[in-house]
Amino acid sequence: MARNNVLRAIRDAEIEATETLSEAKKEASMIISQARQKASEIIIEGKSISESDAQNLISETRQSAGSEAEMVAKDGYTAGQKLHNSGKKNQDKAVKLVVDYFRK
Repeated sequence: MARNNVLRAIRDAEIEATETLSEAKKEASMIISQARQKASEIIIEGKSISESDAQNLISETRQSAGSEAEMVAKDGYTAGQKLHNSGKKNQDKAVKLVVDYFRK
């Protein structure tokens, strides 16, 4: 009878060990699944932050380039005005020079 009790205890222990192993595998599978999901969320969030930062950088660069372009345009306009004014001043001298040349 003691032998039957020992065999029954061994069988029950094996069944319990199998159930424990099965539950451990399920839990491990669930942990892995949750880890993959969390990793995916982290990647998506990282991409979103990266895209947002890139858009901000592009926007800042455009603003900077626009400001610089305005400055260059103003400098060009000023240089053009100076050239125009210089030409006007020299126009009278040039006309006088041509007229004087033909009078001789």
